[in-house]
Amino acid sequence: MKLSQFKINFNENLLATHPAANRDESRLMVVHRDTGEIEHKVFRDVLDYFDEGDVMVVNNTKVFPARLFGNKEKTGARIEVFLLRELNAESKLWDVLVDPARKIRIGNKLYFGEDEMLVAEVIDNTTSRGRTLRFLFDGDSQDFRNIIEQLGHTPLPKYIKRKAEPFDKERYQTVYAKHEGAVAAPTAGLHFSRELLKRLELKGVQSAEVTLHVGLGTFRPVEVEDLTKHKMDSEQYRVEQKACEIVNKAKTAKKRVCAVGTTTMRAVESSVTTLGELKPANGWTNKFIFPPYDFKVANCMITNFHMPESTLLMMVSAFGGYDLIMHAYKVAMKEKYRFFSYGDAMLIV
Repeated sequence: MKLSQFKINFNENLLATHPAANRDESRLMVVHRDTGEIEHKVFRDVLDYFDEGDVMVVNNTKVFPARLFGNKEKTGARIEVFLLRELNAESKLWDVLVDPARKIRIGNKLYFGEDEMLVAEVIDNTTSRGRTLRFLFDGDSQDFRNIIEQLGHTPLPKYIKRKAEPFDKERYQTVYAKHEGAVAAPTAGLHFSRELLKRLELKGVQSAEVTLHVGLGTFRPVEVEDLTKHKMDSEQYRVEQKACEIVNKAKTAKKRVCAVGTTTMRAVESSVTTLGELKPANGWTNKFIFPPYDFKVANCMITNFHMPESTLLMMVSAFGGYDLIMHAYKVAMKEKYRFFSYGDAMLIV
């Protein structure tokens, strides 16, 4: 398929800049793949579509405050640094994005916080991901993390044209987040409240946790018309034995296995046997899923409404069927669903 097939005439007014008042009260579009029927619900109604023995597979990655604001040495120019990936914990080496990028050269020093609490030196500016910084810090890695926690800001997506507020720290994070390492939230999971998870549990719906640390791969734009030529950035993921047992048992019993979000789907599809069973894994994946694609693990999916021409929209189209998902997006715009990270949800069954 071609990039241009995923263009959508998107109305900017539908872009969600704030979360719903309550997590499980966002809207929910239910898309039936077998009939093409589209239903309009509230997210907590998701409970009605699952029964005892079904499984929700969730991504328990935790977002860290990856956005830092600093100043360049000598000129004092304000520089935004977006931490992407820790390359070496001992040497405090990080791959980062910097803005404005044109002002940064190898050897430049950047200062962060009052009294220059944190200093970094640019050691490479030729990586595909942007720049590599070495933080000049004497303490151990936990002390370093504490300072990042203190100085960093919630890494809201760039299209949200407002400063991160205190409430974002909690709301741009799933209630089941455990393992820190993501620079963007696995947004489909943001709709689950603790109460809704409890009600699912009481109904006999099991939860299987996987980890995929959302990185640049998830939101880097596609810049080639031929999708087979797009290269995804690798993201770190982990699938443990317990999750495999829960998922494989449900598959054998012909139950619903629901991937909560595109990152969860990428993790499970990166760790599957030729027989379609989920297997333990711990590594990196650059799997790019676009139509046509034969999904091996999940038979339903919860996701948000994604950006036109994004890899996320392509994966959802592969799962729901290109024509049906494109139609569903037109319906979503007509019905004024809220789009993107803080927006409404879609359940594909």
